Amino acid sequence: MPDIFHDFPIAAPREVVFDLLSRPEGLAQWWTLDSKGTPGEGEVYQLGFGPGYAWEGIVRVYDPPSRLVWELTKADADWLGTRVGFELHAATGGTQVRFTHVGWPEVNEHYRVSNMCWAMYLRILRRHIEFGETVPYAERLAV
Repeated sequence: MPDIFHDFPIAAPREVVFDLLSRPEGLAQWWTLDSKGTPGEGEVYQLGFGPGYAWEGIVRVYDPPSRLVWELTKADADWLGTRVGFELHAATGGTQVRFTHVGWPEVNEHYRVSNMCWAMYLRILRRHIEFGETVPYAERLAV
């Protein structure tokens, strides 16, 4: 199965990065239109991406401030059962982020587009944490 990997630094402590990744309000700052859920292993998050895109993910790993992994349980067919995860390592000047989106069924057009979109979303995450920038949801993939 193909996987997506992105590694990048964020100039902030792991606790700050983990907090933004694990709270629904934080996810809505860089990824989702809206989200609901409670941080914790086994918890289900509702991940809203607009009409027709009400997805869900269950938290499979919750280890603050080091690791967070969701398994997508309600999503487009290509995303269903995939796992989106973050490993956060303390680094000089902040945090080294290791992002993964694993378990894709095949390398198809959706995989290729999602790989590019993840790079764009993760850049928004970084800039939000480092500079307080907020990009409106409708403009996130146009940046």
